Amino acid sequence: MSATPLVSPANSTIPETATLPPLLGASVTELTAWVQQQGQPAYRGKQLHDWIYHKGVRSLADISVFPKQWRADVADIPIGRSQIHYRSVAPDGTVKYLLQLSDGQIVETVGIPTEKRLTVCVSTQVGCPMACDFCATGKGGYKRNLGRHEIVDQVLTVQEDFQQRVSHVVFMGMGEPLLNTENVLDAVKSLNQDVGIGQRSLTISTVGIRDRIRQLAQNHLQVTLAVSLHAPNQALREKIIPSARPYPIEDLLAECREYVEITGRRVSFEYILLAGVNDLPEHALELAKRLRGFQSHVNLIPYNPIQEVDYKRPKSDRIQAFVKVLQQQKIAVSVRYSRGLEADAACGQLRTSNL
Repeated sequence: MSATPLVSPANSTIPETATLPPLLGASVTELTAWVQQQGQPAYRGKQLHDWIYHKGVRSLADISVFPKQWRADVADIPIGRSQIHYRSVAPDGTVKYLLQLSDGQIVETVGIPTEKRLTVCVSTQVGCPMACDFCATGKGGYKRNLGRHEIVDQVLTVQEDFQQRVSHVVFMGMGEPLLNTENVLDAVKSLNQDVGIGQRSLTISTVGIRDRIRQLAQNHLQVTLAVSLHAPNQALREKIIPSARPYPIEDLLAECREYVEITGRRVSFEYILLAGVNDLPEHALELAKRLRGFQSHVNLIPYNPIQEVDYKRPKSDRIQAFVKVLQQQKIAVSVRYSRGLEADAACGQLRTSNL
């Protein structure tokens, strides 16, 4: 019996040399329809769903509840799992992974454990086209978007490695999620409905792509939107993020306000503190004026240095002075110190040093 594709190869996000799409990322309804196309009873769709998302099967040939002959017939159909290429563990328990995809490309994923939760930081692209000046991923160039299966796989890989249920997912790894909107939204749906992670425990981060935040809002999701601002004005932002040049900060913030109006969800602004560049009290005051009256929160992130550029991490007193100005201006703020500094913490560092 020949196997029927779940979707047409033209719509697949895997390499053109492949003839069938991976099954990971498909819903129980899609999987049920697919098994019926293979001449199998509908209940095998639920079995397949359980083995993919809860038992972590990597080959259809290993699903013992399926008939032996059918397992042999569909053995070559890819589920869509990656292989761990490299694994780095920091003293604080943070684990960074390099995952090898079916076409040999490598992406980073991070598992961040705390006492009460396990967060996964997922990548959405191989490399990144945004070319932020301080970012190791941006220095490595862009290869391609990730498919929904390659995003969901990262979460399952961390969950299996930790032997612990993943509670939170942040789309803050390699790549710009809103340049891969369709696959990211499909992955959000699968993580929510198939893996069982609440939408409010999912965060999508973006540098800001014109009209894409509005598009995201119109999906009426309950995810958190995190916007990588990194500067209080357009001139400084363009120096740090050259790709921000055609999208003025005023337009970006207007779209963020529209997001709040549509979804009722606040926006989280990510602000990497670069010593002597954007970390002065006057920068904090200007940022506060920009965000006044906004349903938002500012996450300050002290910079993780990389070899390719000379940016430095601010000293503690400079960080606290920045926080104090925002607090005095009634801006909700917190400082997020990166985990796993001993394990190439900055996004893209581990991949750069192990390719």
